Amino acid sequence: MADKQRSGPFSTDPDLEPEIVHGPASRSGAPLDYDRDLGYPGEPPFTRGIQPTMYRGRYWTMRQYAGFGTAEETNRRFRYLLEQGQTGLSVAFDLPTQMGYDSDHPMALGEVGRSGVAIDSVEDMERLLDGIPLDAVSTSMTINATASTLLCLYVAVARRRGISEKALSGTIQNDILKEYAARGTYIYPPVPSMRLVTDAMAFCASRLPRWNPISISGYHMREAGCTASQEVAFTLANGLAYLEAARAAGIKLEDLAPRISFFFASHNNLLEEVAKFRAARRLWGRLMTQRFGITDPKGMMLRFHTQTAGSTLTAQQPENNIARVAIQALAAVLGGTQSLHTNSMDEALSLPTERAATVALRTQQIIAEESGVPDTIDPVAGSHYVEAITSGIESKALEAIATIDKMGGAVKAIEEGYVQRQIQEAAYRYQVEIEQERRAIVGVNRYASGGKATVPIHRLDPSLEKDQVQRVRGLRERRDAARAGTALAALGDAASGSENLLPRILDAVESHATLGEIADTLRRVFSIYSETRA
Repeated sequence: MADKQRSGPFSTDPDLEPEIVHGPASRSGAPLDYDRDLGYPGEPPFTRGIQPTMYRGRYWTMRQYAGFGTAEETNRRFRYLLEQGQTGLSVAFDLPTQMGYDSDHPMALGEVGRSGVAIDSVEDMERLLDGIPLDAVSTSMTINATASTLLCLYVAVARRRGISEKALSGTIQNDILKEYAARGTYIYPPVPSMRLVTDAMAFCASRLPRWNPISISGYHMREAGCTASQEVAFTLANGLAYLEAARAAGIKLEDLAPRISFFFASHNNLLEEVAKFRAARRLWGRLMTQRFGITDPKGMMLRFHTQTAGSTLTAQQPENNIARVAIQALAAVLGGTQSLHTNSMDEALSLPTERAATVALRTQQIIAEESGVPDTIDPVAGSHYVEAITSGIESKALEAIATIDKMGGAVKAIEEGYVQRQIQEAAYRYQVEIEQERRAIVGVNRYASGGKATVPIHRLDPSLEKDQVQRVRGLRERRDAARAGTALAALGDAASGSENLLPRILDAVESHATLGEIADTLRRVFSIYSETRA
């Protein structure tokens, strides 16, 4: 196997091949215009980055994603990572929390604390954030269907500590469209779900000026199998849909646009990934002007977080994943990311151990402190190969966005299954390439060796679920039941009308209503979404 000849296209996205072999080209196929298509860092079209000095001014935020078991256990991991040099928090929530179920709900059985931390109430959120200076550390929360509730829980904890809402900085993912397209942690139908998204946008605009109310995510669609150009297209198409919804809700886009952020994956093809980030930044700036008339550079900027690609990690020879993550992290930095999570070598086997999480963080720190890459504002600018792929991705993404536009926009395209089919077909092609050994996966279909994985794995204490169940039941017994009931009833009435739901949700969490009770209240009004398949 070791001497097998390389085959297949230069790029992992076969649709880009015609663009690559003919050298640099603009989005129209014309020769690249360096002033129009590249410009300068910190200036439109932002191909070269959104800051004039990029990492010479400051490094990207090293924001390691963590969450498992109880709030106390995750808090210990947060504190450890901050001590090791992490510069921002990123919270992973368990499946029941994402789906709006309390830990004692029958649907939560066996899932409490498994894929993230269990958060049922404001008391859990207090324990999660214990000792964390909320006015000094930014927090990203990967949460969607219940994003409004988690944001209100965060605000409630800050208020208990006497911290001004205006001092809070962070992001809720709050990107429900990609849940229908690729990830599946939706609760309500698209229309009321979009209402919750825009309610959060308006709430943040009026009360949390430093908070990003949405992080539009291509990551999960890429992890589900789409190509680099599809990741850009589907992500930006969703972004356009959110802005249209916000405008329809009366939100000033000039105020909202600078607070929108994005979330992308970084895969193994180093230069294609670098080009993808450049293309997304350039295309978004142009779309903001063309579609919404936004010309303020701050409103045209595409600011993004990157996570290395969990789907590329292998259970076989897991130490190889350290190299994969390093390449992916380097691509994100060369591509100009504002924030980065590096996956741990053991994530194909278990939740990360402390040792593996430290190695992942050190990978970022080595790139920052030893590689020399941050010393140059845009190291790849002008590369014939990179600029050709950048233009190719932009062109293909525009074609896909035009198709989505003809269907009536991203919501309609998702409802009709177009986006899902495109992702599934790309994933199938990728898997066939692996199985036919036209795509090499080192340690799997090339250079494989027998034996079991040698790295230690993290094991959850099975008693944690029982403890969390007792905790949420104890809260219900101790609280003022009448106050919680009144707050939940008011939320239900508001959901039946048109007022912004975030203040009502905040009242509910401060009355010790649980996340599951809030979701159940909204389920009764909004109903539950069930995907239909032809």
